[in-house]
Amino acid sequence: MSFSRIEPAPVRGIGLPAAGAPQLASARALWARIDLWLARPRSAQRVVVWLAIYLAVAANWPLWNELARIGGAPSTYLPTSAAMAVLMVCATVALLSFTAWSRWMKPLWFAVVLLAAFVQHYMLEYRVVMDPTMIANVLQTDPNEARDLMSWRMAFHVLLVVLLPALALWRARIVPMRFVSKLWRNAALLLLAVAVALVAAVSMNRQLAPLMRNNVHLRYMMNPVASLYSAGSVVLRPMFKRSRKLIPITAGTALGASYAGQARPPMFVLVVGETARADHFGLNGYARNTTPELAARGVLSWHDVHSCGTNTLASVPCMFSPLGKQGYESRSDDYENLVDVLQAAGLAVLWLDNQAGCKDVCTRIPNASAFDSLTPAQKSALCDGEECLDDVMLKGLDARIAALPAERRAKGVVLVMHQMGSHGPAYYKRSAPEMKRFLPECRTNSLAECGHAELQNVYDNSIAQTDHFLGQTIDWLNAQSSRYDPALLYMSDHGESLGEYGLFLHGVPYSFAPEAQKHVPMVTWFSPGMSERRGLSRPCMEAELDAPLTHDNLYHTVLGLMDVSNPTYKPALDALASCRSRA
Repeated sequence: MSFSRIEPAPVRGIGLPAAGAPQLASARALWARIDLWLARPRSAQRVVVWLAIYLAVAANWPLWNELARIGGAPSTYLPTSAAMAVLMVCATVALLSFTAWSRWMKPLWFAVVLLAAFVQHYMLEYRVVMDPTMIANVLQTDPNEARDLMSWRMAFHVLLVVLLPALALWRARIVPMRFVSKLWRNAALLLLAVAVALVAAVSMNRQLAPLMRNNVHLRYMMNPVASLYSAGSVVLRPMFKRSRKLIPITAGTALGASYAGQARPPMFVLVVGETARADHFGLNGYARNTTPELAARGVLSWHDVHSCGTNTLASVPCMFSPLGKQGYESRSDDYENLVDVLQAAGLAVLWLDNQAGCKDVCTRIPNASAFDSLTPAQKSALCDGEECLDDVMLKGLDARIAALPAERRAKGVVLVMHQMGSHGPAYYKRSAPEMKRFLPECRTNSLAECGHAELQNVYDNSIAQTDHFLGQTIDWLNAQSSRYDPALLYMSDHGESLGEYGLFLHGVPYSFAPEAQKHVPMVTWFSPGMSERRGLSRPCMEAELDAPLTHDNLYHTVLGLMDVSNPTYKPALDALASCRSRA
């Protein structure tokens, strides 16, 4: 029996010329070699070292770019970058040495790579740093905010970093060892990483010490070390701290003389703005008229107001605190706040939220989400999913006020409205079609894809929407004038970066945050009834609009305006005290 030689049939329909067969075979052979190399047995310690080197190279482009920007000439920053690379590899190896045990650590190693990829994307895209405050903000991000941060650009950036290590970890064969052997190897790896880091730090101390002292943000750009440290700080620190107790401050609270025999009770609306920059308000001299409705209603706008923090989590509790910025940040216990005092005085107090919560400020008073109790038509007109324009807070507002205890309403009403405002990066969602006056606008949450003009347009449209909302709120208050003496105070929690100095969004640590993230608007409106009730002199207030104020002033200004006495009240911090009659 014989076999004839069968010639292979030509391959058709796959678009490859016959000459491509050798190249295809070579590619397959190369892949086979790579696959064989990846599948070669290795110790967990070696995998950890290779992973640390890879992350230093592939997941730290924001750090290398920043070092190049700061360092100037290559001869200056390249040695520093090399030293930083050594320190970062050693730090990552030291951290991962605690996980170098067996193949069951692969999911954990991949999670570290995935974290580094996401962190690098957001550092590149928005120029943020992963300090503990930023991690705390991330952990409190609600699904709507998280959805706004998703994009195809993010998916590309993440896949670019994780594909190679994912393949390598999947194919890697971890050599099994006895526990004692793994223990001493891990200890040796840890000690070696620490020793090399110390040598590098000492030898480059003259360059590294002033660099890190003058550029504190660099330590939070070391990826993934900084993110792991910050996350551990946020998650673990409360476990090792004594439990905070709530310090009451409402003892001795009382209503002032203006409530005796009052013809009408006061109604005060405090609007907590979100991500609004003072220099983008037309009221403050901005070239664009972003605030025509407020200007038409005769409001007063303070020009030199600064926030307590650069993110909502830091600013909102601080601005309602009696302690001021320094006292709030250094406190060891929690304190009751402004709304607690107003409620203790006997006033009807309500917190209405169109944001991701009140950051524990409103936990002891009546509070509600603006999204609750909306009709389908209202949701369709004002909401995208569960994310609504601020106008939604005016829907059903009379019913919300009427539901408060009648005996408290008879004394006075305080309504706090927490805005969605200009929250980024999806600024285009923050304004209705009819409010989009400045075009073309940036229509993506990948802000780096937009030109500065488009980014400025979309942000200014969100300010115009806030202007409209505040104007409508003042109109609603005016309609209450037959039953109440109304007033409004608007103050934003922090500002926003729109690409200046390469920064986007907010959350840069306060000590080196740009002015755009700290300079916030503050606007007041008083009805004739409230002005007469409190003896407010408009010429006096107009003369004080350039006075420097901060979030520290809010607590005392509101107590003074509402004529609520409390031992914590400080007249020197009351922005209206000098313009108010003491009769």
